[in-house]
Amino acid sequence: MKAEIITIGDEILIGQIIDTNSSWIAQQLGKFEIDIVQMTSIPDTEEAIFNTLKSASTRADLILITGGLGPTKDDVTKKTAAKYFGTTLIRDEKVLQHVTSFFESRNMEMLEINRQQADVLANCEILFNDYGTAPGMLVSEAQKHYIFMPGVPFEMKHLMEQRVFPLIEQQNKDIFIHHETILLGGIGESYLAEEIKDIEEELPSTIKLAYLPTLAFIRLRLSGKSKNKADIIQEVKLFKSKLLNRLKNYVIADYDTTIEAYLIKQFTQQRLTLTTAESCTGGSLAASLTANPGSSEIFVGGTIPYSNRLKQQLLNVHETTLEQFGAVSEQTAIEMAAGAKAKFNTDYAIATTGIAGPGGGSVEKPVGTVWVAVAGKKEVITKKFQFNNDRRINIERTRMNALLLLWKLLVKEEGSKFE
Repeated sequence: MKAEIITIGDEILIGQIIDTNSSWIAQQLGKFEIDIVQMTSIPDTEEAIFNTLKSASTRADLILITGGLGPTKDDVTKKTAAKYFGTTLIRDEKVLQHVTSFFESRNMEMLEINRQQADVLANCEILFNDYGTAPGMLVSEAQKHYIFMPGVPFEMKHLMEQRVFPLIEQQNKDIFIHHETILLGGIGESYLAEEIKDIEEELPSTIKLAYLPTLAFIRLRLSGKSKNKADIIQEVKLFKSKLLNRLKNYVIADYDTTIEAYLIKQFTQQRLTLTTAESCTGGSLAASLTANPGSSEIFVGGTIPYSNRLKQQLLNVHETTLEQFGAVSEQTAIEMAAGAKAKFNTDYAIATTGIAGPGGGSVEKPVGTVWVAVAGKKEVITKKFQFNNDRRINIERTRMNALLLLWKLLVKEEGSKFE
């Protein structure tokens, strides 16, 4: 099956918001072995919507459209779709009841334009939206499937997970798909490819290997597709075991997870606690941890000692250390991590200090210079990084590499839990 993703909204084209919907949908469809032939962002105009639907139908079997289903005049998706399919809009009573209760529960006045949210294509199957007022709509015509969804990310994701995926699974019921994932750290993508080149060449046509890299980690995903469920599971697991054995020095987890979720799981199982002291990362490290369920079991909290004064007051960094070596130095990072660990009585602590940019650099310490320190039960380990001059990427690289360093110390001190 081939799919095309269409996002509708002037706000995307002018850069006011970032289109995260398309990337998320593409990632999810990949699990069903659905090929994405094109992604398109278009304005809220009848001409653009009509022409894009027409051209997409020549390329794809499944066409997913997000955005333009709101109640205001600039949202013309439904009217244009009715024109495209040669049908009309009708008011659905069940959707209207949902919209009415949505406003009543919030003690909000319901206007006529809000009632128009219950207007749907006469030829559609309604995909009920529990989290919003705009329902999704499925239209099947000439062996093509068009799915219209709201552009609000959490509403779209709900519709995809609860309404769309079950429909896709029904379409693929004769083919069984099995995935196995490995999370790796401490190896670059090109080096990884060279390391497992022979294993990759052994893969049969029924199994594909995907590299899913981030700024510090790589997920390897094996995807097997066959009519025989037992055989394909066994075959995929066989190649997974080969990869695990070859890459054992870099394997973090042998299942699909993130580094944050994995660390939280390991810390919880071993009854360990963690704190963070973030200068250049400004709290993004703590935020990435607390975004995961279960983080409260292990994360006691963190500090953002951006100034030298707070480094001294909160973490007991010595004034002489700052004067002699500077805030961005191994010595300061060590004292930050050790101070945080002692101050908040935790088993582990991460400290980051650096020059994120674009200004603040010098000949000795150019923009992108970062020191990370991790204090554990027995020792403090450090690492210096020299990133580029993009502030956002420098911060993200620091965050990810700090978590990688934490994992390395955890394995060293507590022992690997990977079997």
